[in-house]
Amino acid sequence: MFKFLTVKTIKVRSLERTGKHLDIKKLSLAGLVITLGVVYGDIGTSPLYTMRAIVLAGKDNINALLIYGSLSCVFWTLTLQTTIKYILITLSADNNGEGGIFALFALIKKKSNWAAILTMVGGAALLADGVITPSITVTSAIEGLKLYNTNIPVIPIVLIIFGALFFIQQFGTNFVGGSYGPIMVVWFSMLGIFGFSQLTLHPDILRAINPIFAVRFLSEYPGGFILLGAVFLCTTGAEALYSDLGHCGRTNIRISWIFVKVTLLLNYFGQGAWLMLNDTSGSNINPFFSMMPKWFLLPGIFISTAAAIIASQALISGSYTLLSEAVSLNFWPKIRILHPTFIRGQVYLPFVNWFLWITCSLVVFFFKESANMEAAYGLAITLTMIMTTFLLSYYSYQRGWNQKLVILMLTVYLTIEGSFLIANLHKFKYGGWFTLLLASLYFTIMFGWYFGRKLKNRYVTFTDLYKYIDLFKDLSKDKSVPKSATNLVYIIKANRLDQVESKVIYSIFQKQPKRADTYWFLHVDRTDEPDRIDYQVNQIIPGVLIRVDFNIGFKVEPKINLYFKEVLEDMLAAGEIKLDSTFDSLKKHSMPADFKYILIDRIMPNDYKLSGIENVTLALHSLSRLLCISDVRALQLDSANTIEEQVPITIDQPVKTRIRRLK
Repeated sequence: MFKFLTVKTIKVRSLERTGKHLDIKKLSLAGLVITLGVVYGDIGTSPLYTMRAIVLAGKDNINALLIYGSLSCVFWTLTLQTTIKYILITLSADNNGEGGIFALFALIKKKSNWAAILTMVGGAALLADGVITPSITVTSAIEGLKLYNTNIPVIPIVLIIFGALFFIQQFGTNFVGGSYGPIMVVWFSMLGIFGFSQLTLHPDILRAINPIFAVRFLSEYPGGFILLGAVFLCTTGAEALYSDLGHCGRTNIRISWIFVKVTLLLNYFGQGAWLMLNDTSGSNINPFFSMMPKWFLLPGIFISTAAAIIASQALISGSYTLLSEAVSLNFWPKIRILHPTFIRGQVYLPFVNWFLWITCSLVVFFFKESANMEAAYGLAITLTMIMTTFLLSYYSYQRGWNQKLVILMLTVYLTIEGSFLIANLHKFKYGGWFTLLLASLYFTIMFGWYFGRKLKNRYVTFTDLYKYIDLFKDLSKDKSVPKSATNLVYIIKANRLDQVESKVIYSIFQKQPKRADTYWFLHVDRTDEPDRIDYQVNQIIPGVLIRVDFNIGFKVEPKINLYFKEVLEDMLAAGEIKLDSTFDSLKKHSMPADFKYILIDRIMPNDYKLSGIENVTLALHSLSRLLCISDVRALQLDSANTIEEQVPITIDQPVKTRIRRLK
């Protein structure tokens, strides 16, 4: 039987993992300020365009019912959707401090196919939202300059800002990120001050808090229900708020939300008061800038632009984090992931960065005005919120919530979000098709990669390693077989210690016998715990066959080459292995032993017949592989010492007619 000798935990030594940084997850003044800059950029800049979208949709019939009713809807949307669902309930569904729809999926114990599809839909829609948000926020801010000069070239200015913003991503944003928090403090303070100044002129607007105005607005105002699509803009950043949980911590987000919500409501109600005091029928104005005194207009536009850029940065960084988590959870093909700074958790994805730059620029160039972008905004993110509601309800049920309470939560929020979805579907022909098309592209890639891998893994066969113990011993000593390497390293997927994939046995003993003094099996387990990093060593045949299990969290970069070197250092220090060369001429000069990695890719033979859906899935998987980098780069192995092999996938299929031999 096997003799499993050694179990150790890896020591964290690499510079990236030990870089000192401020722990902003703990409640502190600094943490609260930084949270304002990291979390609330999206939802915090919604006053730039929400009330204007409402007024623009009803500009031919601007009356008290429109203003009071829409403000009532805004108030209760921020209360029911953002405060109760996200701040109070959803933030509690954290995976070791990490949030977002992929982290929520990781928390679900039984990961069924339908849960995976819900996660794909939600993740794809959130990524699509990451394209439209920077476009609408920056364009809305720059359009304020038209109050000075109607001939201001808005589109070129926005494109220049985008060019600079996406260019600096590759260097990391920590050198400017420290200013985000204080700028957002100024921004939210400005929102509250100007909103309050208008409230004092028309305090009666506060009566809009009464939900009866929302009911009357939806039932009596012409097209009031469709206007929910514009009202929804006030809460579009709520899902991004959940995704940023891992950056700032639950407590800081909940406490800072009190300040954020108060200033947002003051500004919304202030815009409503200004609209009640000024006749804007038939005009295309933005009450956000119009209620500012003229002497403050230029500083106000400058602050708004800074806040819009911060909101864009938050969505860009969020897209990086979202896709890096998707890669770790096998929802997305392996792509190049860089860490431009030593700040923990800050990642940079070159492919995503340039794709976002191109698509954001195309959105601005195609839609031209933020008013046109508002027609496209919100439809995709509604789908994300509905998917989160389903997953959150299922997770809450698994945690032991009362079944009636889970059904109540599911019913309430499906009703609210379903209403928003129906209202937002009106936007489809006005530009909503763009975000749905983009979300469909993301979903297709995820579906092909995730289920294509599952389909191929269905035909992964494992063999009993115990049967080959003597064969490993004999081959390692058989000098009639040329030595492939002193140490031969395989990346395996078998979770059980007494098993290994048949393809590995095929590669070692059948394809071309590979003699080595020591065979290493490295198993990489991507855990649901985001920051976990440790390993276990099992000496299956002491000195001949050794298995190393790496337990790596889904937010940890899988630097397997580096981690394996640290394992070897620990084992050498413990006297478990020797790393001197076994060749006599090299050994006397104290040369180190050589290592060779073997990676095996499984190929589906053409003569196997699969079902129609399986063929489509494999076709989508093949397309998604076009985005994929090699396992050598993904696991950061030494490419100079790595060999990539291909072996056929074996499927047992009955043969109806056997070929005949002719005499």
